[in-house]
Amino acid sequence: VLGLLRGIVAAPMDKPANTRYPIHELIAGRWSPRAFAPRPVETGKLHRIFEAARWAPSSFNEQPWGFIVATKQDEDAHRAIADCLVPGNRTWAEVAPVLMISIAKLTLDRNGKPNRHAYHDLGQAMAMMLLQATDLGLVAHQMGGFDQDKARATLNIPDDYDPVAGVALGYPGDAEKLPKELHEGEYAPRQRKGFEEFVWSGVFGTPMPFESRVKRALE
Repeated sequence: VLGLLRGIVAAPMDKPANTRYPIHELIAGRWSPRAFAPRPVETGKLHRIFEAARWAPSSFNEQPWGFIVATKQDEDAHRAIADCLVPGNRTWAEVAPVLMISIAKLTLDRNGKPNRHAYHDLGQAMAMMLLQATDLGLVAHQMGGFDQDKARATLNIPDDYDPVAGVALGYPGDAEKLPKELHEGEYAPRQRKGFEEFVWSGVFGTPMPFESRVKRALE
């Protein structure tokens, strides 16, 4: 499996998830580095990434996601998105050849009512994109640290859309070229909560005896 992952994610170091149970190598291999190479992302690969988002599931098939995208071939557009990022993110993200702002449509096309699933569905589309990007040898890093008001004004985002996250996308770069304060995050082991913290049995807060059931199923 590790050999497969190395072929999929040519990152400055391989950081496959240390999973308790086997999962698909694309999921285990996806991670969020801050080091990007200046190499442009091929247009065909971008098309495949957005095609993956296009086929994400959504409530009532509303597809309430949107992505404002800029590549370094369009320097002004790329700089406009970079300018929306907080300084701590811009220092490394502006190196990425592709920058995006993900947006969620807050009203339903079918009746104009609020779509309370918009963020959920945008997240599903983003997850599809990340897996497709990983399969293509690309990496991405999502960022909550950006100025939403500036993004709305600068990028002409309508009132019924909410700017949700910044995204840097590209080929993995050299982590040693990052500022020293970012090195630890690049090389630190990846960690996740245990099942007992987010999987409950029947009602909230009752731990599900998941470990023993899965263990028996695997034996």
